[in-house]
Amino acid sequence: MSAMTAAIPVGRLAPSPTGYLHLGHARSFLLAWWDVRSRGGRIVLRIEDLDRERVKPGLVDQLLRDLEWLGLDWDGPVWIQSADTSAFDDALARLTARGLAYPCVCTRKEIEAAQTAPHASDPSSRYPGTCRGRFASLDEAERISGRPAAMRLVVEPGAVELDDAFVGRFRCDVQHDAGDFPVSRRAGEPAYQLAVVVDDARAGVTDVVRGDDLLPSAARQLLVQRALGLASPTWRHVPLVVDEHGRRFAKRSDDLSLARLAAAGVDPRSIVRWVAERSGFDVRERCAPGDLVRSFDWTRVPRTPVVCGAAELVGLTGAG
Repeated sequence: MSAMTAAIPVGRLAPSPTGYLHLGHARSFLLAWWDVRSRGGRIVLRIEDLDRERVKPGLVDQLLRDLEWLGLDWDGPVWIQSADTSAFDDALARLTARGLAYPCVCTRKEIEAAQTAPHASDPSSRYPGTCRGRFASLDEAERISGRPAAMRLVVEPGAVELDDAFVGRFRCDVQHDAGDFPVSRRAGEPAYQLAVVVDDARAGVTDVVRGDDLLPSAARQLLVQRALGLASPTWRHVPLVVDEHGRRFAKRSDDLSLARLAAAGVDPRSIVRWVAERSGFDVRERCAPGDLVRSFDWTRVPRTPVVCGAAELVGLTGAG
């Protein structure tokens, strides 16, 4: 790989087909797209469909239509996360061989019960480490317990620090807050934190833009990256889009989904303009994402949540 190729930023859009995309997704995806395109970079589109129990039939095609309707494009074929899990298996094997991950047969109810037991020093939802050092292997754990086993990453005590290019320095004590967290689920499928890290690495992702509710996930992913000897991308965690009561938009509600807005005849350029106005752009009229690439500037992006109340909705769904 040449120095010129290595210097090209690579971003990603990573929707999950477990619910409809809404205005909050539109903002984070547009910011991610503008960030990379403004620097002449590439965009990877990855469909994160590993949580098969929650994946909704037909939603992958809807996600693609939503992104295209919004005016976003990407480079190369669509990356379907579940299409090739061999890299996840390899990463998990490496963690296990080095003693950095161990099998866990605890059920959710058992973990919750452990938190409420008398003398429990930490009543939060963290994993108390019940199975750490209990079994020599995954096979032994499943044979002795008679249960399928998950795998958890060994998390040492102490704060994890990461430098977010938008938020700044972020500190999180993962052991205190969550304990040893899963890197594979009981069905043998890779857990979210492992899958994201592995797929970002093999796609060469250098820049990640997403909501600031995922900052704690970034701390966990940093631990996975360190355990696997992988570089961390440049993270930018941005404030969420919220309603007038300060509540984040719910993916489970399609009241403000892009699909519903499109079906109602809303001009997607109105959505782009609305996002742009709340992301530091000086815009006077409806526009496509590509119209604003050259004027994108992170220093102008507000550091407070974006409110979308009744007045904003009238502007978006009306004549605009």
